[in-house]
Amino acid sequence: MKKLQDQPKVKKTTQLQKVRMHLEEFGSITGLEAFRDYAIMRLAARIWTLKHVHGMDITKTTKTGKNRFGDEINWAKYTLRKPEEKQFNVFTHST
Repeated sequence: MKKLQDQPKVKKTTQLQKVRMHLEEFGSITGLEAFRDYAIMRLAARIWTLKHVHGMDITKTTKTGKNRFGDEINWAKYTLRKPEEKQFNVFTHST
């Protein structure tokens, strides 16, 4: 019978890796999706790290809707911008 310490170590996928993979596969993510699919409660913190530490081009859009009680609510939708979606800036482009 194998002992627990004899088992090979399996690396866990980090929250950052999960958010990055989700953005790369689906293009966007909301806090509800992050919580429901990955049990991530601090999505904004993970997005900040992906943007400022890992250099990913992620934009935030504030969405508005109604909850199940009819109250108006706001939430953030984070979208990964692909290189071809970046705006061409004529002021920084040299010929």
